[in-house]
This record gives sequence, C-alpha cells and structure tokens, in this order.
Amino acid sequence: MSPKVTLLDGGLGQELIKRSSAPPHPLWATQVMIDEPHLVSEIHRDFCDAGARVICLNTYAVSRHRLATYAPEKSLQEVLDAALAAADAGIASSPSASEVSTVASLPPLNASYDHTVAPNFESAYAQYRELISLQKTTVGAFLLETMSNIAEATAGAKAIRDEGVVGAVAFTLSDRDATKLRSGEPLDAAIDAVLPHTPDAILINCSTPEIVTEGLKIVAKSGIKFGAYANGFVSVDALVPGSTVDRLAERKDLGPDEYLEFVKSWLEIGAEIVGGCCEIGPALLRALSQRLGAAAYCCRHQPQPVPRGPPLATRRRVFYAS
Repeated sequence: MSPKVTLLDGGLGQELIKRSSAPPHPLWATQVMIDEPHLVSEIHRDFCDAGARVICLNTYAVSRHRLATYAPEKSLQEVLDAALAAADAGIASSPSASEVSTVASLPPLNASYDHTVAPNFESAYAQYRELISLQKTTVGAFLLETMSNIAEATAGAKAIRDEGVVGAVAFTLSDRDATKLRSGEPLDAAIDAVLPHTPDAILINCSTPEIVTEGLKIVAKSGIKFGAYANGFVSVDALVPGSTVDRLAERKDLGPDEYLEFVKSWLEIGAEIVGGCCEIGPALLRALSQRLGAAAYCCRHQPQPVPRGPPLATRRRVFYAS
C-alpha cells in the first residue's frame, strides 16, 4: 500500500436524504442547502471528523441550466456563495479544520449519467470556465466529476487548464462494462482526449466498486496520478433527467468491510486518491480511515485557513504530496 494516499469525503446528497425531512427535489442537495444549510454544514463536519482531508463543496447540482429549470429565482453566484459558507461552517466546527482542503465540484451540466442531454463542447466549455472563474479564489482545486461522455469531459478539462487552476477529471462507467463510459464511448479514448489538457489526476467515480476496480486497470496505463470513489447503488438505471435520487436503491452488501476490500484492491493497482460517492456516508468513511490507519494516508495540500482558500501557487498540494 502506498504510504501517501489522499482521502476524499463521501456522498453528500444521499446523506441529506437520511437527515432532511423535505421531499426529494430534482435540485435535491442544492435545495436542501437553500432551505436547511445547517444540514449541509453538519455533513461536511462529519466527513472531516471521519478522516476526510479533502472536502468537496455542495456544488454538484449547480449549473445555469439546473438553476434556470428548478430555482430561477436564485443566481449562480448566490448559490455558489451558499455552498462555500456551508462548507466553511462545517469545516470550522471540526477539530481537523486546519488539515482540510476544499475542492469545488464541476458537475455534468444538465443531468447525471445521461449523455444525450449534455450540452455541446462549446457550451460546456463556456459554462465550466464561468463556474471556475467564480470560485477559483476561494477553493483549493476543482473536481470535474461523473463525466459520462467525452465531449463534456474534454470541455471541462480544457476549461480547468485555461483558467490555470488545479483540477482532476472523474469518469463514470457503465454498470455492465468497465471499458466504457455510460455514453458507450471507450474509457481509453476518454483518457486520451483529456490528457492533452494536463489534468492533475484522473479518477473513476459514481460507478459500482466492482466496475471501478476493472476500470482503474485501464486508467493506470495512462501514467498519470489516479484514484476512485465508488457509489453504493444497486443501479442508476432508474434515474432519468428530472427525476429524484430517492428512486435509486442502496446496496445491502456493501458495508465497511466490503468497501475496504475494494479500496485495498484500488491501492494495489496504484490508486493514490480514494473516497466515497453516493451512499458512502461518514460512518463508512470513518471505518475506512481507521482501518487504513493514520499513517497510511496524508493530505496533499498545505493547511489552509478557514474560510478562505490558500494562494493559487500552493493549491497543487490538494492532489500532490510534498
């Protein structure tokens, strides 16, 4: 096992389902953050306390398209500021605050998993540049995640490079074939498409742990720093654009022991960044942190003050060891 592994946090949206009494909403985690921001802060705190050293802001559902569709009264800047404030409050309330870095999620812009509704390259590139420019002075890095198609992933990777910030690209894979994105495009072709834009890492996320294990064997051949954070869903087939996350069933065979075994297999392949996605909550992440051992991982950043992020020159440490 590598002595230096970055431990990310886990899935915030599904954890909110367990804690909020509000009915599910297509803008789910963002809507809860608007109505019950303390719940988002509490989850960030719990992930810090569990051992996560990189906390991802609650910006997964924040895009102009999604806000215009489901919360037209809210501005993009207003919601991004709310996500930062919620993270700041949660991190500051944890004894681990000085050891934690923040990253902003760059999500699929229109819907998760469904490449057919994704914007074209030019539109995606412009939207990602805007999201980055609005946040790059307040977070340590960017996580372009749950990328289901090459065009959107490449647009995001280029935007990260052109804005001069640190960022990783995370692909989501078919539940049935680890060699393909959910669009059906080959994973190796997707890697080849983003590599010219020099991402700081390539990851696999929001895929089953079994698929992640096989997919990482392909990613490992790229020669770039890599990692993974899997979901705990039975399947994502039931989620379609406009539907809500309560339609997805949680696996009952993926407790701490089982998830740890998957993570160990990723580390053996060479992964240096691990964590959890949907249905991987603070309790499971704490078990993972404890069983890997405090000496088994380190945060790849300079400790930063809360609430504001470090100078841009220091941010590369979010994904890189000193």
